[in-house]
Amino acid sequence: MSNIGILGTGNMAAGLGAGWRAAGHRVLAGGRSGPVSLAEAGRFGDVTLLAVPATAVVEVLAHVPTGGLVIDCTNLVTPDGVGHPYAAAVAARPDLRVVKAFNLCHESAWRLPSRVFGGRPLAVPMRGPPDAVARVAPLAADLGCTPFDAGGPERAALLEATAAFAIGLWFAGLDAQAVLTPPLG
Repeated sequence: MSNIGILGTGNMAAGLGAGWRAAGHRVLAGGRSGPVSLAEAGRFGDVTLLAVPATAVVEVLAHVPTGGLVIDCTNLVTPDGVGHPYAAAVAARPDLRVVKAFNLCHESAWRLPSRVFGGRPLAVPMRGPPDAVARVAPLAADLGCTPFDAGGPERAALLEATAAFAIGLWFAGLDAQAVLTPPLG
């Protein structure tokens, strides 16, 4: 079992944290205010979830120790496809092993008792260094999801662009899942 430090106390932090606790992991979430600080949560985890709004990324990354393994579930690309300047803050910490994951689903998906839809477990693509992705993949499996390695860290922006595209469709009232149907025949 892992010690998972969560930087943030919002909906993504609560949903993912509850799932990991239910799977037997030790989880400590910290925020700017409250009983647990960001610094405490950052030191606690052998894995750290970055679950804050884009505008807080610069401040919060300062609480991740050198060499840390970070799961980045933020979306630093806006729905119009423009990157936030905060994405550079993640790239500016080459001392961290960052895995982009869990950013394609709305926070409500992580609060469900099951993440199986139409008989299929939710797939969680992950981008990052292969050793870091291998370490994070079991955490996705512990949530009842199917993890898969979607490439190296240089391709993380593609997951964010996919999220921006899908979220834009959903807000327009369209079925984003229908865009990604499997090949026929």
